Amino acid sequence: MSTHGMTTDDLTRPAGTPAPAPDSTLRPTLPGRWYTDPELFAREQARVLEATWCCAVRGDDVAEPGAFRRVQVGRESVLVVRGRDGRLRAFLNVCRHRGALLCTEEAGRTRRTLRCPYHAWTYGLDGALVGAPNLRAMTDADRAAHGLVPVALREWLGYAWVCAAADPPSFEGEVVGAVGERLGDPAAIEGYGAERLALGRRIRYDVRANWKLVVENFMECYHCATIHPELTGVLPEFARGVATQSAVGHGAEFAPGAAGFTVDGGAGFPALPGVDPGRDRRYFAVTVPPTTFLNLVPDHVILHRMTPLAVDRTVVECDWLYAPEVVAADADLSRSVELFHRVNLQDFAACERCQPGMGSRAYAAGGVLVPVEHHLAGFHDWVRNRLGEP
Repeated sequence: MSTHGMTTDDLTRPAGTPAPAPDSTLRPTLPGRWYTDPELFAREQARVLEATWCCAVRGDDVAEPGAFRRVQVGRESVLVVRGRDGRLRAFLNVCRHRGALLCTEEAGRTRRTLRCPYHAWTYGLDGALVGAPNLRAMTDADRAAHGLVPVALREWLGYAWVCAAADPPSFEGEVVGAVGERLGDPAAIEGYGAERLALGRRIRYDVRANWKLVVENFMECYHCATIHPELTGVLPEFARGVATQSAVGHGAEFAPGAAGFTVDGGAGFPALPGVDPGRDRRYFAVTVPPTTFLNLVPDHVILHRMTPLAVDRTVVECDWLYAPEVVAADADLSRSVELFHRVNLQDFAACERCQPGMGSRAYAAGGVLVPVEHHLAGFHDWVRNRLGEP
């Protein structure tokens, strides 16, 4: 999904350049059934969630050989496993014998193998079939052909990204490219050193709303002045309703009296060493469709991973990442974490408030996008195109 060229605002207009005539058009949204129809959601699972790259697991969560984590990708249960060779791999979490789930726990660690609890078919950490009762008597059993089905995996920013498609799209084009396009420089993300940061806090939210409502909410700021007093106190330009995600390379500037990205505007921590001086008092938000949000501030990174579980239920896991020495020193992260935790609670409550309305006849034909929300039409088109809809 392209994030540039969708809107033009005075955030990126050179000084002295006349403002273009305002576009006062009210543009249509997706119809309400796109947020309530189980059949549409099933198509999204197959053609969006399983066909694109999703940020699945933080590498440090599966740091030791034999460590695994189970994640849901569309309709597929996927295992991300650290091999004895130190390499991360991903597999469909399905025994090749009779289709039982190998692992039902969310996370764990095994010594050497993954063993199906139904008939004891056993797989190595590389996915190869290594044993089964009476396997030697099965003369036509091809161990290689009956290994676990692999899932494409790439490591980036300290996370394992997976794609459940048999023929995954370009990771550089769809993920790295989306981040570089938003920041205006493909190398800009490297300055935050996300792969070297430590997990300071993780909070999981169970949101009773369609995943697209969550994405749309994150992408626009028309609501910011209404429900985000703490955020607009630190980032006053958000009170104007303009989302910086529609402006390539622009980050919202801290308020003159804000010393850091904290709930009270007080000082945070020293800026991450690679952050460019031009970014040391700015907030950047990046959407990597379909299910990942990046929030970049001078002293930490916040990453959201969404897991759509039903047409009206989305689990969001949010990580706050800091310099390793900050976490190791057991520094007080509360004021830093509290700011975006409140933003999350406010946003998700708004999404849950919208979900019932999606099924109303008042919203059967959809709603409207006001001018500062026009860039959401790009996301709607992206979803339509993935589903082959006009």
